[in-house]
Amino acid sequence: MVVLVAATTVAATVSCSGADQNELLIYNAQHESLTKEWIEAFTKETGIKVRYRQGGDTELGNQLIAEGAGSPADVFLTENSPAIAAVERAGLLADVDPETVGQVPTQYRPASNSWVGVAARSTVFVYNPAKLDAGQLPKSLLDLQTPGWRGRWGAPPAKADFQAIVAALLELRGRPATEQWLAGMKTNAVIYNDNIATLRAVNGGEVAGGVIYHYYWYRDQAKTKDMSANTRLHYFKNEDPGAFVSVSGGGVLASSKRSDEAQQFIRFVSGERGQQVLRDGTSFEYPVGSGVAANSALVPLEQLQAPAVNPSALDSAAVTELMTRAGLL
Repeated sequence: MVVLVAATTVAATVSCSGADQNELLIYNAQHESLTKEWIEAFTKETGIKVRYRQGGDTELGNQLIAEGAGSPADVFLTENSPAIAAVERAGLLADVDPETVGQVPTQYRPASNSWVGVAARSTVFVYNPAKLDAGQLPKSLLDLQTPGWRGRWGAPPAKADFQAIVAALLELRGRPATEQWLAGMKTNAVIYNDNIATLRAVNGGEVAGGVIYHYYWYRDQAKTKDMSANTRLHYFKNEDPGAFVSVSGGGVLASSKRSDEAQQFIRFVSGERGQQVLRDGTSFEYPVGSGVAANSALVPLEQLQAPAVNPSALDSAAVTELMTRAGLL
């Protein structure tokens, strides 16, 4: 049986009006605010009603695997690809319609066409220039394992977001290098609960820098700057593991009793209208489909010099094992 980690109970919430069998049901691990924007636009355009269960990547992925062919879900949306890749490996996804597949470039979807990318986020190193000047910035994510970084950087190892970054490191550099880096992280890193706590810590000068995803910084910059006023972003680029771009996935469950509507939803969110929600909304995530450009505040995807990573090959179970052995989980 394919699992992400040891099975957990999902405290999922259902939107709208309970378990109406006439509504499309999404298991949603994406940010709730973004998915609500997508649902509102989709229902307005198609008239199809949608409800969702909210949870994390790992929790909902495990739930789908446990439910198997008996799952009530029609669609699975994730923040990162390891969860949907695990559901794919369990044989629970239907092929995405060819028209939809054609909307998404190959680097943002698996070759299997069992799901497609619907958004993306870039790994970044957020730093406090009062603690770290530009000449002292790490040239690679791998630099953070060296003794000079002890106690100077933070990260949230328990979060699926960060585990996707480790999964990319494992895919790009292999097991020995990943084990070595995680051992260095155990020694050097200050542990935080999530990306926001990490950003706050860097802003407050608790640590000089931290590994997060880009959009947490941009969202705060667009509002009060309470968490980011004293910080800047450093992009590793050069196809470094620290330049990893994580793909958010969307797929249709093979067991769906509303597969036509489910396929329509995935086609919509990866299509021009759905991707414009990313460009024009408040998520500050990257569009990946239908040629829609990113929010003008962001560094364009093509300038990130991200490493080539098969999003369907990222192995969350192996990452959980390695991080547990390293004492990080």
